[in-house]
Parts: sequence; C-alpha cells; structure tokens
Amino acid sequence: MTQTSSGERGIEGEARLRRRDWLLLPLLSLLTIVFLAGGTELAGRLIFPISGNIKQDCMFVDLSTGLRGIPNSECREKEAESQPVEYRFNGCGHRAGMECGPKAPGTYRIAMAGTSFALGLGVAREKTFAALLPAELSRRTGRKVELYNEGLLLESPRVVALRFDELLAARPDMILWILSYWDIKNVSLLLPTDEITGDESPQAFEQGVVAPGGSAVSLAEGWFREKEELVAKRILDTARGRWHRTRSDVLLNHLMAECGSQSQYLKRWNIWHDDLGYLGAEPGPARLRHLQEFDSYAAAIEARARSSGVPIVAVYLPKGPQAALISRGEWPPEIDPYRLDDELRCIIVSHGGVYLDVLQEFRLVANPERGYLPVDGHPNADGHATIAKLLAQALTSGAVPGLRSGAQPRAALEQGR
Repeated sequence: MTQTSSGERGIEGEARLRRRDWLLLPLLSLLTIVFLAGGTELAGRLIFPISGNIKQDCMFVDLSTGLRGIPNSECREKEAESQPVEYRFNGCGHRAGMECGPKAPGTYRIAMAGTSFALGLGVAREKTFAALLPAELSRRTGRKVELYNEGLLLESPRVVALRFDELLAARPDMILWILSYWDIKNVSLLLPTDEITGDESPQAFEQGVVAPGGSAVSLAEGWFREKEELVAKRILDTARGRWHRTRSDVLLNHLMAECGSQSQYLKRWNIWHDDLGYLGAEPGPARLRHLQEFDSYAAAIEARARSSGVPIVAVYLPKGPQAALISRGEWPPEIDPYRLDDELRCIIVSHGGVYLDVLQEFRLVANPERGYLPVDGHPNADGHATIAKLLAQALTSGAVPGLRSGAQPRAALEQGR
C-alpha cells in the first residue's frame, strides 16, 4: 500500500488554501465595500435628515387643474439640504404672504405664476425673491409695489393656462411668469405622476416634429437614430435615480462643492444629471415637440391676458449648472446655455408678450452655482437674493412702462407743478 508523501500533502494543503483565498478575498472586499457604503449612508442621514412633506401635508391633487395648495394650511418640511421651512397657504391656497383679495388703492400689483422656483421651495418665504422683489421695485420706482405669488409645485405651462382665471382674479397690473427648463421638459404635465424625472423615452418620437426651416423628423428616423443612445441613457437613468435617493449622494456632493472648483462642479453635474441635456446647441426631437406644445399654451395664455388688458411678462431662470456655464464664459460646442432662452423669447414675443433677459447678467456673478443647492438644484437664500436683484433691474429697465425706474417720482413732480 502506498503512502502519501509529506511533499504531496503540502501541495494539496497549498491548493486548498489557494481555493479558500479565492473565496475569502472577494468576500472580504465585498464586506469592506458594504461597510464603507453603509457608514457613508448613515453619516449622510445623520448630517442631512429629512422630515415633513409639503405635498402630503399642505397640498392636494385636483384631477382637473393639478396639484393645489390646501386653503389656510400650514406645514413644515425639512429637505436633506435645506433648513426646516414653514409653508403657509392663504384662503385661496397660495403662498402669497398676504390674504387673497383686492389690492390697496395706489398699489401696483404683480401676480406671479410658476413652479417650485416661484414657490420658493426649501427657502423661508421672507428670503424668497417673491418676498424680496417688491421692496426693491418700490425703492427703484418710488411707488408701492406688491407681489401676489400664485406659484405652486409642478405648475406646468398647461396648468398655468388652466388656472389663468385665478391669476386675473387677483386684479393684477402685470402677470410675471417664471420659467425654467423644467417647464419645457414637463410642458403638458397635469398630475404629479406625469412628471418626467429622467431622460425622454422612445415615446418622445411618436410624433413627427418640424424644426424652424427644417424638415419633419419621422418616427422611424428619430427612433433608429437615437436607439443606441436611449439604451445607454436608460441604464444611466436607473443608476442615477437609485443614487439620488441616497443620502450618500447629498453628503459627497456637499463635500465636493465645498472643496472643489467650478469646473469640477460642472463635470460632476454633467455626469449625474440630465439638465445639461436640455441645453443642447441643437434641439432634439423631444425638445422641439415640447416647444411646440409650449407655443400653444403661451398663445392661449397671452390671448386671455391681452383681452383682459393685463400684460404678460415672462422670464427664464437658470439652474446652477447653466448659471455656472454663463459665468465661466466657456462651454463645449454641443452646449449652448442661451439657446433655450432664445427659443422661449421668440415664442413669448410672437404672441405679444414681454420677455425679460436675465441670463446675460449671470456673466457678472462670480460662482453663481453657490446660490443653488448642490444636489437638489433649487436656489438657496443667496440664490433668491441674486434673482431678486436681477429681476428688479430687468423690470425697471423700461420693458414694463409702469415700472420704469424713477417714473413715479417724476410723475408726482409734474403733478405738483
């Protein structure tokens, strides 16, 4: 009978150790990753807690006109990046800072429409541009100016058109319509479940659209041209959506925002967010279709305003990345931070409205991205203060006759002669 030599036993032992190492090393690596990820998420939850929900506590869904504010309601919400904020809605369901009703004699009233930028999401009302703008306009014009804010969450152009009678019911001297890229991406949104949170699906190419001076883009042409990109975008959307639901995302982005440069901020945003996709130098089929829909809503809104004798003044406000690109003064050739603004201006002006240009002024603002929440993307208190100054400057530059800078003191002087 043969016996196994000690050398052979050693070889077999080493083989077993190698097989065990192949199992243990990946397991240890996986456990390390889980530990680090779990620790980061736990730290993020401790540093950036969340409480309250404005949609559930202060709002309700009206199937005919979308998300509404509950009249005479109050609630508090703390989003991951913001301080706890109190929201108070008046008897008409608006965060206006005043009760709905007739204006005081001699007051120039602005009624404001728009979505979360106009509402002042995540910012105390007294620090929003809706609250800061009237005082600045009064100072510049010498007359009493007030702003009645009807902006609400998810108030798309379609919803603004549906609720236009409410804007007129405020008896304004002017209607200020706040726009952002979200309004074009979700131009026909009515219910919260309709919101587009990722890139456009293949359904975006179901209708042929025509670019100005171009030819129709058919379903087949649009789909086959984009299908490879759509697959990649779907994968990126899934990863992006899951990542954005973590507090680790908030924690790491805030660390990089505090320590990184403007170029690093833009690079990070371009990878993980789809905002810059709506700032392309050449609009894709989905954007063209959405602009056509916006044109129809704008035409209806401005026709109603014209028949009521109330001027419509529209303005496009950027998010942090777009503001940073303009301030930086350089961008990739496939990006044009002014293109969407120009497209909206052409539509508004073509129907007789007034369009304010504030994007150009961001060239003079150093690091404007610091006025926005790094992950959420909404303006913080500093951003609202900047927006208020830019809006006051644009509104008193002569575009709106009743708000010309210094017009009221001169008129009073002439009456006294």
